[in-house]
Amino acid sequence: MGLRHRQVHTGSRLCRLSLIGLIGLGLSGCVLGTEHPDAALEVPAAYGNGPRHPDAAVPSLDWWRGFRSEELTGLVEQAQASNLDIAVAVAQIIQAEAQAGVAGAPLLPSLSAGASAERLRQQGSNNNQFNLGLSASYMLDFWGKNRATLYAAEKNALASRYNREVVALSTTVAVANTYFQILAAQDQIKVARDNLAASTRILNLIQKQLAGGTTTQLDVSQQAALVATVRASIPPLEVTRRQNIAAIAVLVARAPADFNVRGQSLSRISIPRVTPGLPSELLVQRPDIRQAEAQLAASNFSVESARAAFLPQIQLTGTTGFQSAALSSLFGPGAWYYTLAASLAQPILDGNLLKSELKQASGVQLQDLQAYRKAVLSAFADVEMALVALEQTTIQMRLQNDVVTNARKAFQVAEAQLNGGTVNLVTVLQTEQTLFSAESSLVQVRLNRALAATSLFQALGGGWNKPAPVPVVVAGSAPPS
Repeated sequence: MGLRHRQVHTGSRLCRLSLIGLIGLGLSGCVLGTEHPDAALEVPAAYGNGPRHPDAAVPSLDWWRGFRSEELTGLVEQAQASNLDIAVAVAQIIQAEAQAGVAGAPLLPSLSAGASAERLRQQGSNNNQFNLGLSASYMLDFWGKNRATLYAAEKNALASRYNREVVALSTTVAVANTYFQILAAQDQIKVARDNLAASTRILNLIQKQLAGGTTTQLDVSQQAALVATVRASIPPLEVTRRQNIAAIAVLVARAPADFNVRGQSLSRISIPRVTPGLPSELLVQRPDIRQAEAQLAASNFSVESARAAFLPQIQLTGTTGFQSAALSSLFGPGAWYYTLAASLAQPILDGNLLKSELKQASGVQLQDLQAYRKAVLSAFADVEMALVALEQTTIQMRLQNDVVTNARKAFQVAEAQLNGGTVNLVTVLQTEQTLFSAESSLVQVRLNRALAATSLFQALGGGWNKPAPVPVVVAGSAPPS
């Protein structure tokens, strides 16, 4: 009868503890969502340098194909598959998701098993003790401390996924920009060699005139100096070309010694048409903004976790098992035992540890809030600057084409008149140098226009309709939106 009474009493205690646990789970996270400050963003209705119809043309996800270069497309695809910076970002995602799993562990009960056998000989007698048992413990997350910690870890994991997108976009832009610089260097080398051929041709003509007594040694020396100057301008251009080839090899994770870029001419590169859309779309389009937003959310939950640490913590523990002096009676009715306990811990004096941790978490939250605001404003500025650069370099390229056309005509006329002996050498030298400078400037303008286009794609987040990273899901979690 006494045993039955103890069993009923035990059952009622278990019911009460279970009820406490259910209440704790029901009230878990009751302080969540209290530390989410307003970012107070100033979002303009339209871009100041954008077109009147922002939806006329939107960038695609594979925007680099719009430059219509098969080699560039191949290099970008190699970089996306093999780039080491992207690989590092992926490894960081694995670490962040594992950390989210670690943070979610306290929300689940812990269970451990143990077994022991002990033999003690004392004053001619042997004492044996056999134990086999299970122990369980569970921390009631009454104030949402552990859940806030989990949410912070999940937001950090989400930020690491956005960071991967940031790295991938930056890598793609770096590949495109480096490729364009290679093409520009090759175009500059071609301009220098064409100018070298023309200046050498004029030098030969002047030397013939010197032999005929119709010119002076001064004219020959001046033209020879020009030929040497043009020839000396080629090695630096070759340095630029080869160094950029080595740089793009690293971007695609290849050894520079075994890597080469065929390239053609920057004049064959098409500039895709792209418009910026609405500024509000940047808030979900750019991965760096999404990353800053996720980091801010993580710091918000960290503040909530630090604030909840001031409140009492309730711990439930229980053990059960078998214990006997003889192995044969280990599982007998009298060998079974159990203990149940509930404890409450309230910080009283901790040397300002919890207060300092809350202050630190609040400081990180303020830092992330300002970083988020800056990321948004910087994104708007990036688009505005890229729009201005693309618009003005397009106009400049058209004007510079006219400069080259007229300079080439002037040089051809001056060379023909020099052959006929009806023009002085000074005029020929001036037209020759003007043509060389105009052609070099045209190559630079084409490069600046291509770089402005990639900057605009990067400022817009790399294309529209980009799928958001899949949220991190950890057992026992259901993070708020």
